[in-house]
Amino acid sequence: MASAVDGTFEGIFVALATPMTADQEVHYDNLRSLVEHMIGQGVHGIIPLGSTGEYYALGPQERQAVAAATIDATAGRAPVLVGTNAGSTREVIEYARAAQDLGASGILLAAPYYSLPTGDELVEHIRAVDGAIGIPIMLYNYPARTGVDMTPDIVQRLAELDNVRYIKESTGDPSRMSEIIRRCGERISVFCGCDTLAIEAFEMGAVGWVGGVVNVIPAQHVELFEKAVKLKDAGAARECYARMRPMLELMENGGKYTQFIKAGCGIMGHPVGPPRQPLLPAGEADIATLKEALRSCTA
Repeated sequence: MASAVDGTFEGIFVALATPMTADQEVHYDNLRSLVEHMIGQGVHGIIPLGSTGEYYALGPQERQAVAAATIDATAGRAPVLVGTNAGSTREVIEYARAAQDLGASGILLAAPYYSLPTGDELVEHIRAVDGAIGIPIMLYNYPARTGVDMTPDIVQRLAELDNVRYIKESTGDPSRMSEIIRRCGERISVFCGCDTLAIEAFEMGAVGWVGGVVNVIPAQHVELFEKAVKLKDAGAARECYARMRPMLELMENGGKYTQFIKAGCGIMGHPVGPPRQPLLPAGEADIATLKEALRSCTA
């Protein structure tokens, strides 16, 4: 399926949550347990230190330790793409080189946040990162979080770089995925990054799905991918997706994505603790809503 050796990725990639203790320290034993659970459920790839992994709330040493623990726990059984985002090109290069040195299969790279680079500046930023490493890059287009949009024009320019081979497209606009596939399909493979568009993404030719909800219901994601992409059974895939839809919509549109992911993991028997502040744990009403949504997709 997804090779950790040759750099060819497809399937369900979990945007891995970072487990915390009650006092908001990284819980490395639970991190290893979560990785083991994901692999046991058939997930095709692991992505630590993305948005769901709260990379923005971790210090440099913690980020290095989380990446190392994830790669060690995975033990070559699935590719690990380490999130390397930061506010400056220099920092991103440091994180990317460190990930490569640890044995990562690739990196996940969003636009720098807060500085709001122009299109030309963004291209030069990613060009610098590309030239500093020799492992695949999965672009991560999430303008709602970064404030910067990797438009199809920009993606087409980035497709000429040596290591840029994938994109997680998270705008929620299905036309974006089809346009990138049309323009760059021979160079860049598209992963769905919007949980409520997975079926449409697969029908357009996306090769995989990167999702945070995978932490909570991994087997259902894998089942959907098998039916939609491997078996090409559209009817069965849509039935599977219909069962998942209430949970996916709650997570995507509830305004508490990371909080809900962490609470959902606990409900499913794989506790990952609270988010790190400034985020606060999901409340009792949220947990009750989560349980109801989970009943519909795990029945």
